Amino acid sequence: MVHCPRCAYCGSPIDEEQRWVREKIFEPAFFGLDPTYLRYHAELFAGQELSCWEKHEMETENSRITERAA
Repeated sequence: MVHCPRCAYCGSPIDEEQRWVREKIFEPAFFGLDPTYLRYHAELFAGQELSCWEKHEMETENSRITERAA
């Protein structure tokens, strides 16, 4: 059985022929453990203006801006 990774943004499987982005996550609370990785679709789905990766990046940046403003 082949493991098919899922997109961390939309939860859909990332098919073998699809382009994707991998984000490396370090958990400082778990020092010594290997990092984990989140995968995101890098390509647009039909009718969308942004990929899952681009949406994730925009949400992350918006969160940073909101935190600074508070």
